[in-house]
Amino acid sequence: MLIETRSVTSKVLQAHASQWRVSERGVALVVVMLFLIAITGIGLWTARQSILAEGMARNQTDQAVAWQAAEAALRDAERDFMTAYSAAASNASCSRGKVALNPNDFSQECKKGLCTFPDASYATASWTAASGTTSEPWWPGGKSGLWNDKASTKPGRTPVDTNNCDSFTGGVPLGTYTGTAAITGVARQPEYMIEYFRRKNVRMNLVETQVSGQGSNPNEWGAMYRITARGFGYSERTQVVLQTIFMP
Repeated sequence: MLIETRSVTSKVLQAHASQWRVSERGVALVVVMLFLIAITGIGLWTARQSILAEGMARNQTDQAVAWQAAEAALRDAERDFMTAYSAAASNASCSRGKVALNPNDFSQECKKGLCTFPDASYATASWTAASGTTSEPWWPGGKSGLWNDKASTKPGRTPVDTNNCDSFTGGVPLGTYTGTAAITGVARQPEYMIEYFRRKNVRMNLVETQVSGQGSNPNEWGAMYRITARGFGYSERTQVVLQTIFMP
C-alpha cells in the first residue's frame, strides 16, 4: 500500500513539474517579446533622431548658403554703383550706359533696380495693410512691393542673356552689370535693389558725443542709399534678406 501511495505521489509531482515547465516557457516568451519591442522602439527612436539631425544640418547649410549669396549680392550692388560702365563689362548681361549713377537714374517704378520714393510713403508703410501706398519697394510682390519675382522679365545670367536690359524692374540678378560670375548650386541667383534717399548733411560735433547738423553747411542735401539683397539657398524656399546703408 505504501508503494502505491509513493507511485501516485510521484506521478502527481511529475504532472505539476510538466505544468511548471510549460508555464515557464510561456513567461520566457513574454519576456523575450517585451525585450524585442523595447529594442525595436529604441532603434526607431535612434533612426528618427538621426534623420532629424541630418535635416537640421541640411537646413543650416542651406541657410548659410543663402546668407553668403545675399552677401555676394550686397558687394555686387556696391560695385555696380561705384564702377558703372558705359559699355557692358566682360560677362555682364547689360550696361548702365554711363560711368556714374546720379539721383535722376532712380525711379518710383524701380527700373533697373534703382528706386526712389517720397519720404511720406515710408511713413505709411504697414505689413498688415500693405498696398500700393503702404508698402516699401523692397517688399515682395505679395505685399505690394516692387521686387518682381518674374525671372523671365529680367536679363539672364545662366546663360548670359541681354534681353530685357532696358525694360526690367525690381531686383537685379547678380552680375547683371558687373559681370560677376553666377553662383553655382543655388536654386536662383541672388538679387539686389538700390534705394535713393535725400538727407540733410550731418556731422559729429566738436566733442564728438552726438550726431549734429550744427556744422558747416548743415542745410545742404546729401545722398544716401539703401541696398537690399536677397539670397537663395539650394531650395528657392530658403531665402535671406540683408540690408546696408551705402554712402559713397
